[in-house]
Amino acid sequence: MSADGQTEGGADGLAVSFEFFPPKTDAMEATLWESISRLEPLQPDFVSVTYGAGGSTRDRTHRTVQRIVEETSILPAAHLTCVDATRDEVDGVIGQYWTSGIRHIVALRGDPPNAIGGAYVPPAGGYANAAELARGIREIGDFEISVGCYPETHPESPDPDFDIDLLKAKIDAGATRAITQFFFDPDIYFRFRDRADRSGISIPIIPGIMLQPNFKGLKRIAGLCGASLPTWLHEAYEGLDEDAGTRQLVTAHVAAKLCGKLRSGGVDGFHFYTLNRAELALSTCQLLGVKAGEREREVVAS
Repeated sequence: MSADGQTEGGADGLAVSFEFFPPKTDAMEATLWESISRLEPLQPDFVSVTYGAGGSTRDRTHRTVQRIVEETSILPAAHLTCVDATRDEVDGVIGQYWTSGIRHIVALRGDPPNAIGGAYVPPAGGYANAAELARGIREIGDFEISVGCYPETHPESPDPDFDIDLLKAKIDAGATRAITQFFFDPDIYFRFRDRADRSGISIPIIPGIMLQPNFKGLKRIAGLCGASLPTWLHEAYEGLDEDAGTRQLVTAHVAAKLCGKLRSGGVDGFHFYTLNRAELALSTCQLLGVKAGEREREVVAS
């Protein structure tokens, strides 16, 4: 896939991937594995499993990706952060992933434990940022390395150019793919892609698509990560606080319409933040023409 989001398989191919978080309870685990089994027939390029602040879900993340390796045909990507861990501790996790047959890591700086959105302090004796982490991963094994990027300026960045410079540093350290923070205006992605292209960035930049039907929760997350929510989106969810079914329909429509506009601009790959639920991911993919067992796909949303 090229920097403009085109897949190597050609203009007719549409690549999808899904993000999950490790379950905390037996009920949540049942929901997760039901979702994975329902999404597996879509033949995603990979699925990623998040890693809690300060490594709080390290063991659960590893168990989840290991089970994906052993019980499904999907290629898993394990998230890894720098927070609250020494280099030796992080390197141990990387080595464990390699031994377990996991060959794709999502390298992130991470948020401070118990202070998402708060000031970040590099851990003593640890990796200071995602670029250092990517370099450390590359030194341990020939992993595929995905990193995050912000099409809207990161809350800690002084300007958009700073974000581009950070992304370039991650690429220089070994990153092979970038996945964006979520957004709702396609022009935000296109402007970021253009800046990246002018800066000589050539790795794929995959749009991250949020599937969160709880608008109150979405506003909270957006406030922490600096993502803007347009007026029309507020209006779309207005009056639906007690109507979960309609919120689901609105969310799928918004996501499919956004993907359709991105596809019209040359994007052929999407990473869906599923919140461990299959229904919205399935609905959105159906609207985009991504169906079980089909590698040739046609976009029908616009």
